[in-house]
Amino acid sequence: MTPDTGDILLRGRVLRFVRAPEGARDSGAYEYFEDGAILVTGGRVVAVGDHAGLAGRAPEVDHRPHLLLPGFIDAHLHFPQVQVIASWGAQLLDWLNTYTFPAETRFADPAHAARMADAFYGLLLSHGTTTGVAFCSVHPESVEAFFAGAEKRGMAMLGGKVLMDRNAPDGLRDTPQSAYDDSAALIGRWHGRGRARYAIAPRFAITSTPEQMAAAGALARAFPDCHIQTHLSENKAEIAYTAELYPGARDYLDVYETYGLLGPRSLFGHSIHLEPRERATMAETGSVAVFCPTSNLFLGSGLFDEAGLRAEGVRSAIATDIGGGTSYSMLRTLDEAYKVLQLRGQGLHPFHAFYWATLGNAQALGMEGEIGSLSPGSAADVVVLDARATPAMALRMETVETLAEELFVLQVMGDDRAVRQTYVAGRPMLGQAAAA
Repeated sequence: MTPDTGDILLRGRVLRFVRAPEGARDSGAYEYFEDGAILVTGGRVVAVGDHAGLAGRAPEVDHRPHLLLPGFIDAHLHFPQVQVIASWGAQLLDWLNTYTFPAETRFADPAHAARMADAFYGLLLSHGTTTGVAFCSVHPESVEAFFAGAEKRGMAMLGGKVLMDRNAPDGLRDTPQSAYDDSAALIGRWHGRGRARYAIAPRFAITSTPEQMAAAGALARAFPDCHIQTHLSENKAEIAYTAELYPGARDYLDVYETYGLLGPRSLFGHSIHLEPRERATMAETGSVAVFCPTSNLFLGSGLFDEAGLRAEGVRSAIATDIGGGTSYSMLRTLDEAYKVLQLRGQGLHPFHAFYWATLGNAQALGMEGEIGSLSPGSAADVVVLDARATPAMALRMETVETLAEELFVLQVMGDDRAVRQTYVAGRPMLGQAAAA
């Protein structure tokens, strides 16, 4: 769907980050306008500032007293796992075989994939997420449904078919050649079309033979402007099995390194149990470690070392990891991240948390000029947040005195009920406003 090209002025308390906060008192990391406005033309941000300086330049939508931020960015999801969330009682490898693979088999059916895409995007938007990076199933039909659903809504989404040619059931395996051919055809059809971007997606080393990993590397060389997404060091049993399958590899990351899959566009989901060499190599290559707190807790995988990785120069992103993750909400994800880092003896200040879910994730994707910043020229993807959305939140807000305290209330107590509106390229996507 093509975004409306009319002008609009969104009024409210506007918060945008310009860089990573260096501490709780780092007010230079963000801009905050108590009575602010975002001027939008043709789905793009023209200006952000005080309402008084922008008033009268476009028809106005008044969201006061709520907060307006860039739409949330989710750096790691599984589109075919929308009906797998809340599946009981397993760790990673058993969970995949018991729940995930059977669910993904159904995505060979275009009608099922299309129905799930409508549900998927409805849930993302209702939780304030405007961009995500997702694995589709092995079937090209799932990728078609994924990108078609995003295009219908004007969303910037990244995704691709998983490559799997072993250790998966019938109906979920491809071959090195078909993986290459299908991916290349899908890249030609979707990458760069509107706001779509393709992510080359070997699921993980366990489900790809060396020949298929070589095909993934060939795709990365043939299409260097595509992202790469996979999984790394989520679970100790997974690491041990990978070592059995790739006995010549120095460590888990070396499997991907051998086939040329590291770099600034490479997203490694989980990255919990990393060896010193792996951490150093990720820093050297600019590869991204993606923190998935709710799934790490749910599957008992381990505790992400945010401060340690940051100190070593490893870039990071944060994500829900639907459906091992337990919520579509980036607010719930930030809450669980806070708890994980508490167990690590590390802090997560609310300014850093909201930076991470907006500009930080955009920078991790190399897309900060398009999303996550509300900078002039970027897409007008906006979430409107209400810190008094529930009785419990309203009661707590009676004692809140600072912006940081309000953000922490949203982080700890918020969910989709706190999302009053979500804009994609300047278009409202929720409620009666979306139907207008």
